[in-house]
This record gives sequence, C-alpha cells and structure tokens, in this order.
Amino acid sequence: MNSIIRHAYPAAPKSLWHRIHLDPVLLFGLLLVAGIGLAVLYSATDGNMKLVYNQMIRMGIAFTVMTALAQIHPRSFYRWSPYLYGLGILLLIAVLIFGDVGKGARRWLDLGIVRFQPSEFVKIFTPMLVARFLAQHPLPPQPKTLALAGLFILLPVLLIAKQPDLGTAILVAAAGSAVVFFSGISWRILGGLIGAVLAALPVLWTQLHDYQRDRILMFLNPEQDPLGRGYHTIQAKIAIGSGGIWGKGWMGGTQAHLEFLPEPHTDFIFAVLAEEFGLLGALSLLVLYLAIIARGLLMALQAQDSFSRLLCAGLTLTFFVYVFVNVGMVIGLLPVVGVPLPLISYGGTSMVTLMAGFGIMMSLHTHRKLVPS
Repeated sequence: MNSIIRHAYPAAPKSLWHRIHLDPVLLFGLLLVAGIGLAVLYSATDGNMKLVYNQMIRMGIAFTVMTALAQIHPRSFYRWSPYLYGLGILLLIAVLIFGDVGKGARRWLDLGIVRFQPSEFVKIFTPMLVARFLAQHPLPPQPKTLALAGLFILLPVLLIAKQPDLGTAILVAAAGSAVVFFSGISWRILGGLIGAVLAALPVLWTQLHDYQRDRILMFLNPEQDPLGRGYHTIQAKIAIGSGGIWGKGWMGGTQAHLEFLPEPHTDFIFAVLAEEFGLLGALSLLVLYLAIIARGLLMALQAQDSFSRLLCAGLTLTFFVYVFVNVGMVIGLLPVVGVPLPLISYGGTSMVTLMAGFGIMMSLHTHRKLVPS
C-alpha cells in the first residue's frame, strides 16, 4: 500500500493554491460560515465582545491547525494512523481512570500545563485508521474485513459512552461508519447491519443513564414537562417559529435576549439565527453547509487512491452529521445531545477538531498528482 500511496503523490502541483496546499472553494465556504457565526454569536450574547474575541482567537487557532495539517504529506497520515489511534485509545482509558469530573461526566484530562478532551482527537483518529485498514484489503470489503473495521469503531465508541458522552460517541461512530459506507459495502450487508442495530436498541436502552432516557422521552413528547426537561425544545421551536420568513432582524430576537432560550450561544444558537434572520436566513446557512459538504465529496471523488477517497469522504460525512444532529435537535426532530453547530456555536475544542479534518482533506486533495486534461 505504501508504494501505491507514493505513486499517487509524486509531483508538486503547479497552481498557487496547490503550492500552499489549500483548496480555495472549501476555504472560502468555511470563512463565510465563520463570519456568520461571529455575527450571530454577538447577538446571542447581547454584544459580549469578550466572548466574541475569545471565539475569534479560537477560530484563528483552528484555521492555523487546518493550514498546518494541509502541509503534511498524505503518506504521513497513512503511516501514523495506527499509532494515533492507539494513543487515542490509551487516552480514553486514562480519562476513565484519572479524568476530571464535571457535571456528572468524566471527559477531561488535566496534565497541569494543558487540559483537553481526548475524545475530540478520536473523531479524527478513528476514521483515519479505518480508512487505512480498508484500503489494505480488496474493496468492496468482505464480511471478515467489515467485522474487524467494526471493532475498530466500537472500541472508542464504548469508551466514550462510558464517560458518559453520548453526543461525541455518536459522532465517532458516524465518522468510522461513514468510511465503511463509502468503501462500497453492499446494500444487503448494510441492511443487515441496520437490522442488527435496531434489534439491539432494547439492550442499549437499558445501558443508558437516567438523564439520557429522559432526553429521549422528552424528544417524543416535550409538552409532558414544559417547564422542566422539555423546556429547551419548546423554547427553541418558539424562537424558530416567531422568526417567520424574514426574521426579526439582527439583535432583534426576543427569545434569547429575554433569556427564554437556554444555551443561546452554544447548542441552541441555530434558534437565535432562525429567529433573527427567519426562514430565508436559516436556509441560506444550510445551503452554505451543503456547498461545503458537496465540495468535500467532490474532493473524495477526485482522490487517486482508496485511502484518500475513504478518509476524505468519511470526514465530509462527519461534518454533515454535526450539522444534521444539531439542527435536528434544535427543531425537535432529534433528542437533545451536546453537539455544537459547526463554526457557529461558541466553543473551541470541537472547532479545532473539525478544522483539523478539513486540513487533512486539503492535504489529500492538493498533494495528488495532477493529470493533464
């Protein structure tokens, strides 16, 4: 496989963007969404410039990480993936033993100098290893190969769910499963896997914590406890509906500014955007997200080896899951889980992880051999 990877990337591209290993279309889309995110964050925090400046610094770090990773040759990602995955598993085990406890969950490692959440790195390491593993075998993969790939995905998912962190566990499972999906798995096997997951739901239900069961029950009927566990979903729907088609205007939303909407600058910031910019503003953001996803899939389609194609497609679909889960949660189509809206929600760790994924995608795309048309 190393010889295949080496053959696929023998020459430096000629264009300026390829020389600096950045994709202009993808970069422009990400910058545009980030700009929208700062504007909505300013409104959601009632003009709190301290939070806006913090977000700008985090965005700067995230885009720097993206640019730095884009310079690394794809051969390095291929070679490092087993070691990075192993490191991620060890860190997840360390979290369960030595991690800091906050809000009833043990998710962080404090090394004195730095405090970080290892599960964020595993969102990248897992699809990277699965892509390498599948690329080393004939595609579409055989049942034995799929079973081993499933174990690589299941191990970090179980460790993260044990923390407990259901939102991140879902994202890691989606990242690894996306790679498997794009490997050419047959619809018959895919249907069997979906059936197995559905059959296991009763068992999974018994393993959930009480608050996680409450979230699912409130998703089915939030009006059952409108001032308690269903409050988040109900207030988000009110905010979105009150925005109408055109919205109330920037800084004109009432649900967030009158403190009816919980977490308006983090998980539920999409409701703020929908209230102030209306249906057209919300659809415009979703179209931007769709353009970024389409560009990522096109980059995967143009890849010249299996590892690059699978990893690029898997990281793109992971970004889609971020958007789908957050928006679905806010509008009441999914249970409430802690998944931020990419480049819009306040926070730095998940943003750095997402931009790291885009940096890897740009590396895979810009280091490929250019073939004359």
